[in-house]
Amino acid sequence: MSERSVGTARRGQRGEPNPGYTKAAASLADRVGDQPWQELLEEVDAQGCAATGPILTPAECAEFTDLWDDRTRFRSTVDMARYRFGEGTYRYFANPVPDSIMDLRASFYRKLLPLARSWAERLGDPAPWPDEFADWLAACHAAGQNQPTPILLRYTTGDWNALHRDLYGELVFPMQVVIGLDRPGIDHTGGEFVLVEQRPRAQSKATVSVLEQGHALIFTTRDRPTRSSRGWSRAPIRHGVSCVRGGFRHTLGLVLHDAG
Repeated sequence: MSERSVGTARRGQRGEPNPGYTKAAASLADRVGDQPWQELLEEVDAQGCAATGPILTPAECAEFTDLWDDRTRFRSTVDMARYRFGEGTYRYFANPVPDSIMDLRASFYRKLLPLARSWAERLGDPAPWPDEFADWLAACHAAGQNQPTPILLRYTTGDWNALHRDLYGELVFPMQVVIGLDRPGIDHTGGEFVLVEQRPRAQSKATVSVLEQGHALIFTTRDRPTRSSRGWSRAPIRHGVSCVRGGFRHTLGLVLHDAG
C-alpha cells in the first residue's frame, strides 16, 4: 500500500457515517457509557483486555490524526528506535490536553474503577483511586506526577513496538485504553496489538487484537490477579504492537494516571 493510496483513503473518510455507531451526536461520555460494561469488565478480569464497540466516528478519528503535524499540541516526541523501544514515533500531548481526550479518560476511569478496586482487594494492595477522575489527577499532581500522559502514536511500514508496561510513577491506575484511528486492512496492514501475560510457573500467554477504527481496547497496565493454589497471585502483563506490513497506523493512547 503506497503512501499516496493511504492518504487518499483517509481523506475520503471524512464526514462518512460510521456503520457501527449511529449516535454521532451523543457525547463521548454517553458513547463510553453505552458500551456493554458488565461483559467488558468480566473479559478484562479474565483475559487482561477487552475490545469495545465504536466510540469515535471516522471524522473524529481523522481530527485526532491531523493533530500530528501541530507540534504546539505536544510536550515531547519519542523516536522509538533511539531508545530501542521498537520502530515508530509517538508524541505526548501538552497541557491543556484537548477536552475530548480528558472526557474520554474520565469516562473510562469511572467505568473501570470498580474492577480496579476489586483487583486491589484481591491482591491486598492499597486502592488510592477516588470516585472522580479529577480528584485522582489532583492526587497524582500532589505526588509530583504532573505531566500529561495521553499520547498519539504513528507507525508506518516496518514499524513495531516492543513489549512493555506504561508506568510513570508511584501512583498508577491498573488499566488503560487505546483507540484505533485508522482502518485495518485499508489504511494499513499488520500492526496488531499484542498482549503477553506471564503466568505463574507456566509459559506465557499471548493475546492478539486488531484495533478497528474508532473502537477502544481496554487492557492491563501492569498486572492482574489470577487464582493460584495459595489464593491470588500477580500475573505480570506487557503489551506491544506487531510489525506494520504496509501503510500508516495511528492510535490514541489513554493512560489513566499522569507522569512524574
